[in-house]
Amino acid sequence: MDGDGRIHDADADADWVLPCAALSDVTLALVGKIGSGKSATANSILGREAFPSEFSYSGVTGTCQMRSGTFHDGCAARTLNVIDTPGLFDMDKTAENIHREIVKGLDMARDGIHVILMVFSATCRFSQEDEKTVEATKMFLGDKVLDHMILVFTHGDLVGEETSWNKKLTDSAPAYLQDMLNLCKNRVVLFDNKTSNKKYRLAQLRKLLDAVDFVISSNHGKPFSNCTHAHSQKMQSRREISAEDYSTEQRFKLKKEIYDECVAQLVKMVEENPSSTVTRFEKLLLEEHKARLESDNRAAEVILKSEEETRKVKEMLQKINKESENAQKEMEKVKKKVRTLEKIHENKK
Repeated sequence: MDGDGRIHDADADADWVLPCAALSDVTLALVGKIGSGKSATANSILGREAFPSEFSYSGVTGTCQMRSGTFHDGCAARTLNVIDTPGLFDMDKTAENIHREIVKGLDMARDGIHVILMVFSATCRFSQEDEKTVEATKMFLGDKVLDHMILVFTHGDLVGEETSWNKKLTDSAPAYLQDMLNLCKNRVVLFDNKTSNKKYRLAQLRKLLDAVDFVISSNHGKPFSNCTHAHSQKMQSRREISAEDYSTEQRFKLKKEIYDECVAQLVKMVEENPSSTVTRFEKLLLEEHKARLESDNRAAEVILKSEEETRKVKEMLQKINKESENAQKEMEKVKKKVRTLEKIHENKK
């Protein structure tokens, strides 16, 4: 990227040409490990303290949050929707909880998420934990997320001149990071969240939005979506099909529709990326099996509950009938005694 905010292709001097006009309403999601500066970057993008941001030994962001703002550039105005997600590898949270929050973040965007900002610190060496952060994001969201990803490095105020930093990044980055740069087509932005220079803050935001527009254009304006997330939504729908809410015929029909859609999505996953689908497919099968067990157990609980209540009613009726029979027998005994006494009384006369 050059000083006026335009983005250049790594393999050519020509500016990247955007095949379609920039969207007026854009949604960005920030992901990364704890302490990378996600929340501070989100605040810089919006130009205000929209998210809690402070130094902490544990994650500051506990749940996904979305805030919106308007970016004015000349005569044009754009709405920026920014989603901040919990930091990965937070010792205070389980991977399942973080995954659930990130998936929830996808649901927050009414029209989908256009760009994923993967946030790293420019002052730290790219570590195995950073590598695991990328792999975890790919596992949660699928490999196609790379087509919508921009790498954002924070603490730009501490690394010196940007051109020399970019050269170091390109020349001496670890093999994994270099592969990431290639897969993301060198979409890299250096961010300074500490500067109070308004012109500099505006310039770096323009650079980021140039990269955002290029990602959106490269994907023909379509927001990010993934089959794993869609499958998770279907699985959740399946869990909500309760024996108490639907008839047997309705439950069967709904489950068949969900099953057919899930199969179609899994086939699409295999076709798009067969090499990385096996592990994810096994994981989805485990989720499917778990969901089926949960659904069947819930139905069994309802049936057992119904059977237990029926048994109790039957026992109560049997008890009432028995008491009624006993009362009837006692009544017959009393009547018999009365008749006997009446006969004795008549004989005495």
